[in-house]
Amino acid sequence: MRSCGTVTPVRSDDAVGAGPDRPAGPERNNGPNEVVPAPILLTLCTGNAARSVMAGAMLVPAPLRIVTAGTHVVEGQPMSLRTRDALAAVGRRADGHRSHQLTDRDVEEADLILAMAGEHVHYIRRRHPEAAKKTVSIKRLCRLLPSGPAPLGERLGVLGLADVEIESWEDVEDPAGGEDEVYLSCAKELADLCADLLPRLG
Repeated sequence: MRSCGTVTPVRSDDAVGAGPDRPAGPERNNGPNEVVPAPILLTLCTGNAARSVMAGAMLVPAPLRIVTAGTHVVEGQPMSLRTRDALAAVGRRADGHRSHQLTDRDVEEADLILAMAGEHVHYIRRRHPEAAKKTVSIKRLCRLLPSGPAPLGERLGVLGLADVEIESWEDVEDPAGGEDEVYLSCAKELADLCADLLPRLG
């Protein structure tokens, strides 16, 4: 994922070890003979059809590789027209998106799992307790993540995410089943949250 508005925020071939399970994205050159893939940010919702797709598209400018997934997914489905139109209304696209069920490999490889609601944080804590320290709701991360020159992993590490009590205010409401305006409201909320986070994700 490289250019906002033109490249789909879904899983695609990576420059190294290409394959269907590798996310595309920026790389970091640590020297003349070493190219290190950028950290992976995984956006997580329930069906990987609306919220995680929207957030993934909005976070494309971050110097990270973006993966989107869901906790209970019908694999390989396109996003709904309402999701597409809501993204377009805030100047984003996710062309070619196909829904993806979260896998053990996704969890292992992600440097940050950005949940759209508390239930998704709970899911990771139950199923993948070792990943609780790198899993957080997008609203909580907006409140807590410090800016600064330290690598993202170090700044996440001081937050004690595995022990944070999950609260109801953390949820981005699922627009599934709603009308166009519900999807648009969700897209606008996520656009504001992502705009807040982006400067601190470097």
